[in-house]
Amino acid sequence: MSKEEVSAAGSIIYRHEAQDRPIAYAEEDSHYLERVTQHVETHIGPVTSVLHEIISDHVHLDVLLVAPTPSRNYYTLVTCGMGQRPMTVPEGAEAYRYAELLLCLPADWPLSEAAFNHEENYWPVRALKTIARLPHEYNTWLYLAHTIPNGDPAEPYADNTKLSGMILAIPSTVPSTEEFFTLTAAPGKDVHFFSLLPLYKEEMDFKLNQGPEPLFKKLEAAGFTELLQADRKNVCKKRFGLF
Repeated sequence: MSKEEVSAAGSIIYRHEAQDRPIAYAEEDSHYLERVTQHVETHIGPVTSVLHEIISDHVHLDVLLVAPTPSRNYYTLVTCGMGQRPMTVPEGAEAYRYAELLLCLPADWPLSEAAFNHEENYWPVRALKTIARLPHEYNTWLYLAHTIPNGDPAEPYADNTKLSGMILAIPSTVPSTEEFFTLTAAPGKDVHFFSLLPLYKEEMDFKLNQGPEPLFKKLEAAGFTELLQADRKNVCKKRFGLF
């Protein structure tokens, strides 16, 4: 079950309680994987590898990997599987029942199987998969400007960062954002691709108090996108003693 609250800025806050239940096994949909892969390759670049899931709960979640190029010198990671099932959306949001997520990593980010044994390397992938599974696990939905803290209270994802949450945004690292944002995977099934922007706790608190638009403006002014910078400037941290 989800407990609902309202923030100072009027945003709904859901607190999801852990559930004690058996795994709801899910299998890969090869046709859907093919459609999403084709979409990613059309708008971003060749999918050089796929992080396949062995055992899946609710939905089979793979992560498509697009390698760096001279013009896009960073990795792009895109989930494939979140959109296999519809999310539980509020009335009037039926057009946004299906979604996938993306996140970008620096070109020197360790992505080998051995590197993933260390949480400081694996946490961006873990966050992608955890957030992509969340709406199906708790019968809720994810949409533009929704924030998801890493725990309650929010804690840093790993020892190499103080980032502790994500906010959904419109992808800004994709050349043809408008065309990429929506994939008609089947008749009547439009899948929307949102990016995840990593946030600090103070930035999430700012969004709850002031609303998403002021936060997006701060992040944009500082040049921050879905391209992860594990030690980037905190745009909402108070500078004591400065006036």
